[in-house]
Amino acid sequence: MARLAPLWAGVIRPANFLAVFTGWLEPTLFGFVGFFSGAINAVAGGGSLLVFPALLATGMTPLVANVTNSVAQGPGFVGAAVGQRSDLASNRQRLVWTSIAAAVGSGIGCVLLLTLPGSVFDMVVPALVGLSAVLMALQGVIKRWLGNPDRDAPDHTVLLTAGIFLASIYGGYFGGARSVILIVILALAANGPLRELNAVKSWLSLVGSAVTLAVYALVAPVDWGAVLLLVPTTLLGGYVGSKLAQRLPAAALRYLVVLIAATVAIYMAVD
Repeated sequence: MARLAPLWAGVIRPANFLAVFTGWLEPTLFGFVGFFSGAINAVAGGGSLLVFPALLATGMTPLVANVTNSVAQGPGFVGAAVGQRSDLASNRQRLVWTSIAAAVGSGIGCVLLLTLPGSVFDMVVPALVGLSAVLMALQGVIKRWLGNPDRDAPDHTVLLTAGIFLASIYGGYFGGARSVILIVILALAANGPLRELNAVKSWLSLVGSAVTLAVYALVAPVDWGAVLLLVPTTLLGGYVGSKLAQRLPAAALRYLVVLIAATVAIYMAVD
């Protein structure tokens, strides 16, 4: 027993206990925010704003946190797209041009991130997200103004494609709240049940995330350890959230988007 005493004493020393606790704290934090970010992204968008501050809290620089967050969000959109595949089936024609726009726009956004100073978008990102909340809240009024109040009317194809392209540039530069902006653009420029448009949003987010993953993996300072911790729970959260989104009434889904967008805008403005 005398030989065991020093070993036991070393294990229960406060400093060692704190090291063990903090060693588990980071994986637990990433697992928690990964699951909820994946679920929120599938339901309405904006979940990546949970992960970004969590990454910053571990001591990462904003650039490393940004690219790590963007890479880690991709699996969540895979789970969401799989869970909403029945709603995607009725959107095949709509997906062609919007997918191209999402891929090209995301690539441009990645290039901007790696070449422009961070202060450029820091000034406009909160305003863009705040505007998305206003647009979503006034969706019905604006759709009547655009002249397509009928769900069966054709999409505003040019407006839809251009909007997805610009939103994807934003998403390639800063992934936070990309899904919020995408669903707002879809709700304004496309005609169809919000549940189906939400599935398109998940698909376009997946396309954009695939492009950012390819670019950032080659040239950006991704923290792959954090990505490996986030990916499983983000994937699971995206699948769970997709099932929840299919059960929410359209009005509840719309106002949830408004609430999340407004919260994200305020957070980014005061951060």
